[in-house]
Amino acid sequence: MKKLHLISRFIVGAVFIFSGFVKGLDPLGTAYRIEDYFIAWNVMHFIPLALPLSVLLSTMEFVLGVVVLLNIKPRLGYWILLLVMSFFTVLTFFDALYNPVPDCGCFGDALKLTNWQTFYKNVGLMFFTLVLFLMRNKTSERFNNRWSYSIAAFTTAIFISFSVYCYRHLPVIDFMPWKIGNKVYVENPMPVKYYLTYRNKTSGETMEYLSPNYPYNDSVWMSQWEFVNQRVEDPNKTNGIDIQIIDSTGNDFTESILRNPENQFILVAWDIEKANAEAMQQMNTIADSSLAAGYGFVCLTSSLPETIEKVRKSLGLTYEIMMADDVALKVMVRANPGLLKLKNGVVKGKWHFHDFTDWENLKRSGLN
Repeated sequence: MKKLHLISRFIVGAVFIFSGFVKGLDPLGTAYRIEDYFIAWNVMHFIPLALPLSVLLSTMEFVLGVVVLLNIKPRLGYWILLLVMSFFTVLTFFDALYNPVPDCGCFGDALKLTNWQTFYKNVGLMFFTLVLFLMRNKTSERFNNRWSYSIAAFTTAIFISFSVYCYRHLPVIDFMPWKIGNKVYVENPMPVKYYLTYRNKTSGETMEYLSPNYPYNDSVWMSQWEFVNQRVEDPNKTNGIDIQIIDSTGNDFTESILRNPENQFILVAWDIEKANAEAMQQMNTIADSSLAAGYGFVCLTSSLPETIEKVRKSLGLTYEIMMADDVALKVMVRANPGLLKLKNGVVKGKWHFHDFTDWENLKRSGLN
C-alpha cells in the first residue's frame, strides 16, 4: 500500500504541476479557453473575469501538485484534491458528451487532447486521487505547520509572478505554430477544395457539391435550391497555421506577405480599439524605417473597416492595415498589439508591445 500511495502521489502531483505550468505559461491563451466556455454557456457577462480566473486556475493546479508531491498537509490537501478532481471529472464528462468547446485546453497548447481523452484522463487520475484520499489519515506529515504553509505560500507567490510575467511579455516557452524558427507556409501547395451544400426549398433535401461542379448557371435549378453552408478542405495547413490576409476591398495578400523573401514585419492588433495606443503609434517610425530599407510592414486586425479608420485617424497611424480572422491573430502572438518578423516564411522574431524596441534592434534580430 505504501508503494501504491507513493505512485499515486507522484502521478497526481506531476500531472497537476505540468497542467498548471503550461496554463500559467500562457495565461492569455488559457483566458481565451475560459471565454469559449462562457460563450458556450451563454454567460458572456463573465468574460472580463477570464484572465484573473486563468491565473488563479493555473496557480491552484500548480500549487496543489506541489502539495501532493511533497505530501504537505495530507488531511487537508487530499480533501481539496478530491473536490477539485470531482468537479473537473463531472465537467469533462459533460464536455465529452455535448462538446460545447472542442478543445478544453487542460494542457494548454503543449498537449492537445479530445474531450473524451480528457475525461478518460480524469477518470484515471480519480482512481489515484481516491487512493490518496482514503489513506489520508494514515499518512504522516513531512513538514510542520510553519514549513507547510510557508512552502505553499512561497510557491503561490512565485507562480503568480511567473504567470503575470508571461502575460506582460510573452510565454517563455512557445508551443504555438508561429514560434520562432517555424515556417508558416507550404513549399508546393496542393489545391484547396471548397464544398458547397444546397437545400431543396420544397423537399428540404440537401446536396453537397465540390465547387465549381454544381449547376450554378442553371436558373431553374438555382430557383429551386438555396445555399446552406460551405466546407473547406485545405491540405496545405502547416503547423496548424490557417490564415487569410485581405485588404479593405477583399484582395488576398496572404501569399505575398508570408512568402516575402525579404524581412517582413507583421504588427498584430486583433482588436485595434483595445490595442495599446502608445505602441500602435510607436510603430509609425518602425514602419517608415522598414519600408525605407526595402522590407515589408503591415498591421493585421479583425476589427471592422469603419473601426480601423476611426482608430487610424485618432492615433495618426500611417502604415497599411489589413484584415484577418481574430482566432488566427490570437494564435500568432499573445499580445494586442504584438510584432512578428518573418523572412522567406520563417519566423525570426516575436515581441510583446511591452518589449517593442528601436529599429536597429528589430533589424538585427533573427539574423543567421
